[in-house]
Amino acid sequence: MSETDQMSDEERRMMEEWEAMSGDGDSGDANLEMDEVPSVGGGGEEGPGGARILNQAEIDSLLGFDSEGHEEETSGVMALINAALVNYERLPMLDIVFDRLVRLMSTSLRNLTSDNVEVSLDQISTVRFGDYLNSIPLPAMLTVFKAEEWDNNGLIVVDSALIYSVVDVLLGGRKGTPSIRVEGRPYTTIETKLVERMLNVSLHDMSTAFDPLSPVSFKLENIETNPRFAAITQSGNACVLVRMRIDMGDRGGRIEILIPYATLEPIRELLLQMFMGEKFGRDSIWETHLTNELYMTDVYMQAVMGEKTVMLRDMLNWKKGTTIMFNTKPSDEVELRCGDFTMFAGPMGQKEGNIAVRIEKYIPPEKE
Repeated sequence: MSETDQMSDEERRMMEEWEAMSGDGDSGDANLEMDEVPSVGGGGEEGPGGARILNQAEIDSLLGFDSEGHEEETSGVMALINAALVNYERLPMLDIVFDRLVRLMSTSLRNLTSDNVEVSLDQISTVRFGDYLNSIPLPAMLTVFKAEEWDNNGLIVVDSALIYSVVDVLLGGRKGTPSIRVEGRPYTTIETKLVERMLNVSLHDMSTAFDPLSPVSFKLENIETNPRFAAITQSGNACVLVRMRIDMGDRGGRIEILIPYATLEPIRELLLQMFMGEKFGRDSIWETHLTNELYMTDVYMQAVMGEKTVMLRDMLNWKKGTTIMFNTKPSDEVELRCGDFTMFAGPMGQKEGNIAVRIEKYIPPEKE
């Protein structure tokens, strides 16, 4: 028998062994695994070596699933993953800024459309940029704008319902008639330009809303319809998402403003204020009161007519009647001191039987 025939017989034998293992060995392997691995269906059991085995309920709780297998974001692994997100409630001034934006946009859009426009703030939340891009319902217009003073970008998303409503209103559509929507086609140049007018008005109002905190100019960069072309930051970065509703009679839609936390970083200290104009650690009323009380404080001054340095052994030999000679002359200036600090100097004289000093020179304190 040749070597080739021997190899083929050996291969055939190995194939038969694998078929036998895969056919008859399934139940044996399963029984072996069941014997070696303790059950996890009951309560916490002791495994080999005293290790505790988690039951299925504990595993679901750890992974963040409820009893029906739905994933929860507030517990388990998802809670750890989302812990890196910064909660917008730590920036309380954002509520005031966007509440002011709603009032400004209501007035500006009424002037733009000559219609009764109502703008309402639905929600302010924190999202990851990548998750938000994947959740945008298409078709929509994604507007990239830039904050000039902060040197960073933001995103405004206008849904299709608001786009057709704005086009219908600006082109003189009848009130009470729903706007005609043609889905499945790209937006025309006219539609894009009309929506751009509304976006420019909104960006101007948003600049005005931020003015009390920090002057900033929002400039429209470009309008995209594909979310991939509107990537302004990394997908894992946290962003502030502002959802607003714009109603124009029977027409309307949603507009969403997405601002990355990196864009808000230059004014983060201002957004941490609890109210407009808050001064951290300062109270103007207390400062004024303290200043007035300090002005009423009694200060003791010393007029130093002369100084002399002597040896300690000489000073120990002083007795009653010892005469000490100073080099001070009647024409020399006398120093006025407050504590250890020399403040004024001037000639010494006499007035109404008392020794007097006329202040002629202010001596500024020495800088250390």
